[in-house]
Formats: sequence, structure tokens, C-alpha cells
Amino acid sequence: MKDPVAWYDKHASTVSSQYESVNPESLYGWLTDLLPEPPALVLDVGAGSGRDAAWLAATGYEVFAVEPSKSMRRVATKLHPAPSVRWVHDSLPKLDHTVRSGLSFDVILLSGVWMHVPPGQRPRAFRKLVNLLRPGGIIAISLRIGPEEPERGMYGADSAEIESLAKKHGTIVQRALEREDLLGRDGVRWKNYVLRFPDDGTGALPLLRHVILNDDKSSTYKLGLLRSICRIADGSAGLVRLTDDDKVSIPLGLVALTWLRLYKPLLAADFPQNPKNVCDGIHLGFVREGFRRLGGFSHLDMRVGIRLGATDAAALHRALRDAAETIRRMPARHMTFPDGSPILPVQRTSKLSRAPTPEVIDEPYLRSFGEMLVPWRIWQAVQRFAVWIEPALVEEWIRLMQRYAETQGRDLPRDRAAAAMVWSDPTRDVGIAKRQARDLLESSKLYCVWSGKRLSTKSLDLDHCFPWSAWPCSDLWNLMPANRSVNQNEKRAKLPSATLMLAARDRIMSWWEAAYDSSSPLIRKRFALEAASSLPGVLPSTMDLDSCFEGAFAQRTKLRYDQHVPEWSGERYVE
Repeated sequence: MKDPVAWYDKHASTVSSQYESVNPESLYGWLTDLLPEPPALVLDVGAGSGRDAAWLAATGYEVFAVEPSKSMRRVATKLHPAPSVRWVHDSLPKLDHTVRSGLSFDVILLSGVWMHVPPGQRPRAFRKLVNLLRPGGIIAISLRIGPEEPERGMYGADSAEIESLAKKHGTIVQRALEREDLLGRDGVRWKNYVLRFPDDGTGALPLLRHVILNDDKSSTYKLGLLRSICRIADGSAGLVRLTDDDKVSIPLGLVALTWLRLYKPLLAADFPQNPKNVCDGIHLGFVREGFRRLGGFSHLDMRVGIRLGATDAAALHRALRDAAETIRRMPARHMTFPDGSPILPVQRTSKLSRAPTPEVIDEPYLRSFGEMLVPWRIWQAVQRFAVWIEPALVEEWIRLMQRYAETQGRDLPRDRAAAAMVWSDPTRDVGIAKRQARDLLESSKLYCVWSGKRLSTKSLDLDHCFPWSAWPCSDLWNLMPANRSVNQNEKRAKLPSATLMLAARDRIMSWWEAAYDSSSPLIRKRFALEAASSLPGVLPSTMDLDSCFEGAFAQRTKLRYDQHVPEWSGERYVE
């Protein structure tokens, strides 16, 4: 069987002409009434000439168009230069780039694609597609029924296979019908399926509810671990890695660091974490010499990218080592599926990690402690439903602390406990970015990334590209030079639209290059660490400004469709 990508690369012009001769409105009459109301996020897998992606974008959808053929992508972008279509070089069964983006889709379209997936790889491919689907979302598949064409890398496809895969992965067949081939090819027909994903379809939420509300707890450790995962999913998702067996790998050191940040203010307030924990962390496995030596170290400083002196670095290293071992032996071991297997298994490294050198907390150091594996569905549930999950965790944690305090004859007012449980967001600090912008004003020209207007010391403002009210992040990459009037009177607390952000791409990247990438090694390192920590798909080892922009664009899309943050179109600044 030949490689289909090579075939499409060779015949891109001819095939595109054929595809473009078909009206998508006629082609998708079987689907249009089941599409969600725009705006919604669509993944077009095997997008070909871009015909369907452009049609969907013109209807109001934002489309991620996956196409492995370079020649087809080149033709498509010339035929349909739609700003609401984002072209991605990716392919089934892995869809690695798409999965790394962290996005979830309302609609996944596979039109004339499934026959190119080898039968042995189809279960994995289907699982990947379902993993990318939002609860309530649909997968629309068109199966080619007809003779195989080995020279095009085509395999046979049948209805029984799709229906079996749908059943195994918790999707329901909402529609199934046949139609003729609109190109009039002999012996070719199409079987069209709409598969819907009800609720979350995985049991992830019921499992989390059980652990939070019903599972036996002799301490707050299980809640501490789950809340650590929640906080990582919200603020440090860029540090997780995908595995080949539908799990995400989180650096164990990052879990331990987040754990310490959660527990430190509670122990400083002398709140009990188990029935025997009376004071000063007694009877808590991770409260040892390293933790006690962090007395003057603020829990707010326990974050990725911080640089430490030798004394603090050694103390934090020992505290992280003890926390990681406590997590491994206790909550990670005792949180299990019904069959007794751990939900969040820990894999330690063969060698004991050393203190950070230089004294900086980064991804390689945090991963040196080992890794925690989180099932993909649980990770997705934590990301999507944190607005329910984290408050439930906090309430149950407070209830346990009050119960432990009562058994010890102590009173623990709920308001005091709740205040200590608040996760302190990053400070709204634009100092470094503002200093870099002022230096650039003196040495060269500086422009508003949104309007293109030249800036002066009077008109300069530092804008959070993604509004602070929606996502409190003062990472360097998120701070943009903007005209004060544009920022305060027009953009305000809104997301830049996809069209506007793409139009501003060159100005954004020029700012990053001048202010950070060409700056001092410390600022350049901080920029890279922050981007790799918080942006999806940005890897520390291969990070460049292009990948940083792609990660920021994916994060913009997540905020738009997960949190429904309002957009600013900036129409008059888009050519």
C-alpha cells in the first residue's frame, strides 16, 4: 500500500480542482441541522483543498484544519486565505500537534479520510478523536464505500467498524445515512455518520466526585493531590507531556512544589491535616527538616522559574524530595480504580535528584524527581470542569480540617479556614516589560501591537494580551506594548479576535524579539521558562518565537471557547 500523503503531494492541483467543483452546502445537507450555533470550534481532519474549512469559517465557526500534505496546504491557503482557518501540519492516528494544543472541539469533521487510515491503527485514531471532543460535541464521518485504490493508500471501510468503535468509546450514533458520489465516480457511494459524545462519556467526573466526597480519608492528602493537579492544569499545563497510552505525564517535582504551596499557609495557621496533627506539622510525612528550614520562604515564591540562593535551594530541594515521597506512598497509592490499580501512578527516577544547579526551578529539575501519570480523560475533566471541581475540593478540605479540630477540642471557624485556602494569583507586575519598552523607545521605534501606531512615553501602555480578569497571568510573553487610548478605551478586558491576533503577529513577534529574546540572558531565560510553563504545545528544548506565538494563539482559542471570554475584533486595525 502506497503512502497517501505522497500521492496527494503529487496530484494536489488536480484533486483540488475536483474538490472545489462540489458545493459544500449540497454536500453537507445531512449534517447542517446538527451543527452547533456559531461561534464554535471545529477540527477539520484531512482538510484537503480547504473547501469545507472555508465554508465553515464563512458561517461563523473557527476552524483548525489538519492536512498532512504540504502541497495540498499550499493550494488551500491560496484558494481560501480565511483568517478564521488555522492550518496545522498533522495526521492520524497520532494527531500529536493537535493534542498538544490542549484544545477541545465542538465538531470534528472527517470527510473522505477514514479510508486512508490503516485498519490496525483505527482504534487508536478513533480514541484520539474522541479525546479531542467536548462533552456534547459531534464527530461527522463520511465513509467511502467502493473499490480500494492502493496507489492512493486507500483501505476498505465499513459501517460495522465505525458503529463498534463508537460504542466502545461512549459515543452514540445520532445519524447514519448513505448518499451517492457527487463526483459521479463508478461504484463509489458514501455512508455518513454523526456520532455524539454525551456528557463527558468517560466516568471521569463520577470518579472525581467519589474521591472528593465519598472516598475514605484518614488525612487531607487525597484532596491535596487532586487540588495540586487542578492548579497545574490551570497554570502550568505547558509542563505536562503526552504519552502514547492516553495519559499525561506531570513532573513529580511540579506536583510536590504545588503541594507545598497549598499546605504551607495551612500549617503556618496551625490547621490540622489529620486527627493526630495537633501542631507544627507533627505526624505529617512531608514536614521534615527541609520543610522546617523554609520558615521564612513565602509560599508565593514556590513557582516555576524562581531563582534561589544556595541555602534556600538546598532547603526547598529537601522539602520537595520529602513531599514527593509522601505523595507517592500515600494519596497516589491509595487513590484507586475499582480494580485496585492506582488512578495517578508515580514513576520515580532511578537516581535521587540533586539540588537545582544553577539555582533555578525549571522543567528538567522538576522532572528529575520522576513523573505522575494522569489518565487523559481525568486530565480533560480537571481542565474543563475546574469551576466545579476545585470549589468542591476546598469545601471538603475545610470540612475535614474542622472535623479534625473538633476531635482535638479546638475550634476552627470556617472563614479562617477558607481564607487560608485561597490560591493567591500572581501579582499584576508589568515592571520588567515596561522597563524594556522604555529602553526601546529611547533606542528605536516602538509600535502598538494592535493598531500599529508609533508609541511615545506618553502614549505607552502595557496590555495583558489575555485579560487579567479572565486569566491572571503576568508572564512576559503576555505583556504587549499598546497605545494607551486603544488599550483603555477599545480593547479593555477582552480577548483579541483570531483575525486581529493573526494580523498583529509580526508586531507581537518583533516585540518579543527586541524586548526579550535579544535582551540579557536572565530575561531571555525567564521568557522561555514562562512560555514553556503556561502555553500549550511549547517545549522548552525547542522553543522559538514561532512556537510561542502558536501556543499563545491556541491559549486564546481555549479562553474563548472554554471560558467564553468576550472578544475585541479591532476591525479598523485589520487590513
